[in-house]
Amino acid sequence: MKLRVQNDRSDPRRALKVRESPTVMQPNSSERGAHAGNGLSLTLQPELLTRTPATGGTAHPESSEVRVPMTGGPGESGGGASSRRSRANSHSHSHSHSHGHHSHSHGHNQPQHHSHTEPEVDTADPDLDSGEPSTSFSELRYLFRWLQKSLPFLVILCAKLVIQHALGLAVGVGLFTTFLYVNKDIQTQVFLQDRHSKLQCLWLLLFLSSSALLLYYTFLTETLYHCLIFLSPTIEPLGFWEVLWAVGITNFIIKFLFMGIKCLILLLPSSLVTYRTQGRWLMLTEELGQVQQAMAPVPLWFRYLVTYQEVDGTPGLTLGVLLALVYLILKLLGLYGQWTSLLKTVRIFLKGEHTGTAATRSQCSEAGDVCPICQGEYREPRALLCQHIFCDECIALWFNREKSCPLCRTVITEKVYKWRDGATSPHLQIY
Repeated sequence: MKLRVQNDRSDPRRALKVRESPTVMQPNSSERGAHAGNGLSLTLQPELLTRTPATGGTAHPESSEVRVPMTGGPGESGGGASSRRSRANSHSHSHSHSHGHHSHSHGHNQPQHHSHTEPEVDTADPDLDSGEPSTSFSELRYLFRWLQKSLPFLVILCAKLVIQHALGLAVGVGLFTTFLYVNKDIQTQVFLQDRHSKLQCLWLLLFLSSSALLLYYTFLTETLYHCLIFLSPTIEPLGFWEVLWAVGITNFIIKFLFMGIKCLILLLPSSLVTYRTQGRWLMLTEELGQVQQAMAPVPLWFRYLVTYQEVDGTPGLTLGVLLALVYLILKLLGLYGQWTSLLKTVRIFLKGEHTGTAATRSQCSEAGDVCPICQGEYREPRALLCQHIFCDECIALWFNREKSCPLCRTVITEKVYKWRDGATSPHLQIY
């Protein structure tokens, strides 16, 4: 680094004119290539003192050059900004002392005006000091910016889709809310056992029937009811969204149909259908409904996969047939699992299922003659494997959702037959 100090002296009787200029830090062009790999060469040119020469007088400029090398060793080639800053400060401090001593040697009576500014050194990127920046945060930031920029367009697109399919969306929301309301109410009526309201069950049956009839009347031209008997509706053109919409509506209608059958079971008098028998009927009804829901979409999706455009030719037809065959194989595998579950349910329905054995009067008296569940006298008491005694209907209601004893948590049954409480599966079968 070269340090040029220009001091122009003239007659001490003349007034002094002092000008201060900021330090200029420039890399020496001659040494730029030599120190590119292991150091930094800077030239500081401060103009410290400048005096206006007197008239007729002569000026004797004197200049002094101080070269301060700032080259780093091999181990310092990758140093950070803090090391370079400390070096610049140390050299600036040493230069100030040398310049003061040089000026003092020229004359004791001459006033000295010295202005020196600290050199400015560019700071390094903080990411370089802290290590490599995390790419995951950068990707998330870009994704957030893309979403922020695309949000207005997405809102416009959603508004357009809602306007185009307003009727279909309204029908879907109505069917879903109807299902939630009726399903919850049926479970409540089953839980009440002999105290359930037959009037409420009749209202639920009428509500489901009117909803299904109103839906089919609204879309009478599409003949959506054909899907219930495994026929394709007259929807043209039968595209992807049309098939999906028809399958969804058919699935809800099948749910409504079998929920109506459950309401009819609840309307039967308790003298004909006991609570345990009622649970078996409800369980069988739900299993049959799930099989129907799984088989109903097959004709629609098969027709959609086989259909091809004339421009596709033979390859399009061949690909459609292959896709349809793969779909049928997957559907048959799914139906096999449901058929196995249906056979178990039919076996339980025919043979009946009793948890534990009938408890004797002495066992009941030892237990206190009070059922731990209903806190009343025993009605058809049943003793479990753990020797705890409960009412037959109370323990049957408990095992609709649990596998273990209510008191000691001993596992009594292997499977929970949850459909005995009148619940309907909310799963939407769309394929």
